[in-house]
Amino acid sequence: MSLLINLGGIVLVGLIIWWFWLSRPGGKKPLQVSDEVTIVVENGVYEPGLIHARAGQPLTLHFDRRDPSPCAEQVIFHGLDTSEFLDDGKVTTITLQNPPEGEYRFTCQMQMYQGRLIVD
Repeated sequence: MSLLINLGGIVLVGLIIWWFWLSRPGGKKPLQVSDEVTIVVENGVYEPGLIHARAGQPLTLHFDRRDPSPCAEQVIFHGLDTSEFLDDGKVTTITLQNPPEGEYRFTCQMQMYQGRLIVD
């Protein structure tokens, strides 16, 4: 009996590691945007999780936070020195002024919610 419990625990730990750190966000096609997109924050993911933008143009992102968990309360754009707190049940707008070409991760403060911004 204890062997089954231990095996179940190992499987659960493996699933947690895969879900939060190994799975790639945005399994759907990338969302092509010119200057504006709404991102839903819900059930541990950003949707869409992959955003394409044009370099040298302002990009407006509307984060619609539907997840009350504390991990969803902040979004951080790594490499762009931008972060913002997200109010539960509200839409928070972030404008990135002329982001340079590159690929940038955006995550919650614990890096469990993950997304990518590709600027080209």
